[in-house]
Amino acid sequence: MSSLRILSSVARRVPSVIGRRGYAEAVNDKLRLSFVLPHKALFTAQEVVQVNIPAESGDMGILANHVPSIEALRPGVVEVIEQTGSQKIFVSGGFATVHPNNKLTINVIEAAPLEDFSPEAVRANLAEASKIASGNGTEEEKTEARIEADVYEALQHALAK
Repeated sequence: MSSLRILSSVARRVPSVIGRRGYAEAVNDKLRLSFVLPHKALFTAQEVVQVNIPAESGDMGILANHVPSIEALRPGVVEVIEQTGSQKIFVSGGFATVHPNNKLTINVIEAAPLEDFSPEAVRANLAEASKIASGNGTEEEKTEARIEADVYEALQHALAK
């Protein structure tokens, strides 16, 4: 008997155990957040209600019982929602890993509370980075300035909200 016929005959006999996947449902469980930088931890397995992240694939809200996944983060705001309120933290990029059992790990190189930034300083630094990116410098200097300008643009957008 060919392997394809064996497989199809077995498949017909096995009851369907595959369920439908859908959106995460809000439940009473809490999400345990670990949010770390190379030099310190902002959260260490702290229970939170929800975390909103700026994933490369689009903004995501993560609740307890979220499907496990790994997401690259673009420059933007990570919002941590707790029972008592929320915190907005700007990140320059990194990774978020949703683990089974309601764990979320966020690893970033740079992060700071959104309220620590001055809109005027961001505007001035964005103008300087854009000037260098379009100037006569080396390709390395232009590339670094373009990355810097991208981060400042994301920061300026976050501050405008």
